[in-house]
Amino acid sequence: MENQIKSPTAAPAAPPDYNSHFVPGKNTGSAGPAVTPSAGLSVGYYVPQQPGTTPLYQPTGGTHAIQYQPGKYPVTQHAPVMWMPGPAPIPNCPPGLEYLAQLDNIHVLQHFEPLEWMTGYETNNRYDIKNNADQMVYIVTEDTDDFTRNAYRNLRPFVLRVTDCLGREIMTMQRPFRCTCCCFCCPCARQELEVQCPPGVTIGFVAEHWNLCRATYSIQNQKKENVMRVRGPCTTYGCGSDSVFEVNSLDGGSDIGSIIRKWNGFLSTMGNADHFEIHFPMDLDVKMKAMIFGSCFLIDFMYFESTPPRRSSL
Repeated sequence: MENQIKSPTAAPAAPPDYNSHFVPGKNTGSAGPAVTPSAGLSVGYYVPQQPGTTPLYQPTGGTHAIQYQPGKYPVTQHAPVMWMPGPAPIPNCPPGLEYLAQLDNIHVLQHFEPLEWMTGYETNNRYDIKNNADQMVYIVTEDTDDFTRNAYRNLRPFVLRVTDCLGREIMTMQRPFRCTCCCFCCPCARQELEVQCPPGVTIGFVAEHWNLCRATYSIQNQKKENVMRVRGPCTTYGCGSDSVFEVNSLDGGSDIGSIIRKWNGFLSTMGNADHFEIHFPMDLDVKMKAMIFGSCFLIDFMYFESTPPRRSSL
């Protein structure tokens, strides 16, 4: 039999730029290339390599919620997983964002990773995206190699893949590596997140701005023009209370939405099982809803992704 075991490669001297993981985005204002169906999933969608990472199920049809049997979902649950009914296509809307057009708030629930807490081994983050009816909207999975995760921890570059109930990747979020050894007010040390929807077509960026006492970000369009801004509290990590990040217009005159990190107790905090609640106007442009949604993950990694303790062997 042919030996299919690959020899381990040497550890890289610098974190990867993840060019092999996704198609570089094009800074265009269009909704992206047309997707033509073929056998199986549609062309241009990412299929997870590991079985069971994302449920690949066909919808039952109609407008009824999609229901799955126990054991078919990546996380062991005793109750069926209920999905939000699939909306009809919307003109000039990137495929997959039709769900956001029907919502004015969503919940981002991070999975608890027992292995990460017990061993100190950093694993890929996973999130469930739900609506107020506790119906699943999206699944978000991190795609980062083992060395980068455990060498750079919460400073790591990453690729987040957003998939729907069919397992299609409808959105990709990428955070490049930024050297934090420089002065914290230097532009090369400020964090940035690129949002692509559909994957390969950039719709905007989330850029960090230096501020003496609070977290400050700008939400930009595909041309890197500022559209909105996000301002966090003076103390981002609120012990015993929620942490509210306000989304405002550029002049600060009107409130557009908010990203709230909910306080769920010490056990949730120690287990890295964060819960975010995102609010935005119902009639807000769907691409701007996606950008506020993407801002939540950059905030999570920068302020709430606690590094598990390393277990030293005697």
